[in-house]
Amino acid sequence: MDRTQLQRHLDDLLDAARFKDYCPNGLQVEGTQEVAQVVCGVTASLALIDAAIERGAQAIVVHHGWFWRGEDGRITGMRRARIARLLAYDINLFAYHLPLDAHPELGNNAQLGRVLGLTPTAVAGEQGLLWIGEPAAPASAGELAERFGAALGRTPLLVGDAQRTVRRVAWCTGGAQGMFEQAIDAGADLYLSGEISEQTTHTARESGVPYIAAGHHATERYGVRALGEHLARNCGLQVEFVDIDNPA
Repeated sequence: MDRTQLQRHLDDLLDAARFKDYCPNGLQVEGTQEVAQVVCGVTASLALIDAAIERGAQAIVVHHGWFWRGEDGRITGMRRARIARLLAYDINLFAYHLPLDAHPELGNNAQLGRVLGLTPTAVAGEQGLLWIGEPAAPASAGELAERFGAALGRTPLLVGDAQRTVRRVAWCTGGAQGMFEQAIDAGADLYLSGEISEQTTHTARESGVPYIAAGHHATERYGVRALGEHLARNCGLQVEFVDIDNPA
């Protein structure tokens, strides 16, 4: 597949142009023009780049790419090592941050809801990043934390009232603990994201709405994997999802 066609397909599919983001979405590093094999992963780490090289891939597609707002833009140290590897092997790097969080079918929030057995009922928050839904049946926050941990293969951290009965769950993958109060305002009985901050515990205790931190990486594995499966089905590409373990 031609690189330009692949870029256009991904940009259009994820509606990348409509998002106000912290990084450029789309093609971040240009490589070879023809793409036949793609490696997908959560983050464009050196380990993922090396995995792509081992597999002979011409493109990498990730959720967490490079060139974040506010970063030092100099090409030194770790950044130089990563970029040098891509350029040496002529590999394209595509990255989609908020567009991949928000996509109604392939996105991180949509896919996490499916993995956790949550039925979406509404989307709220800025840029539609806060998802609201229902578990299969009402359950305590503690029971749901156990179920979610089993589904993700990672023990989550639950703060707040573990005995609260949960009928309405709000979630946003990754580092979205800052949306906790929006989830409360939306009527959630429980809010789930990937990370936790010091003040999150106090918010959970004082509001009566428990919070689950299920892991940034653990909650964001599923969108890019689904995107890779879409590319394999619809674009005639060989695609492999490579999960670089991350406990955070």
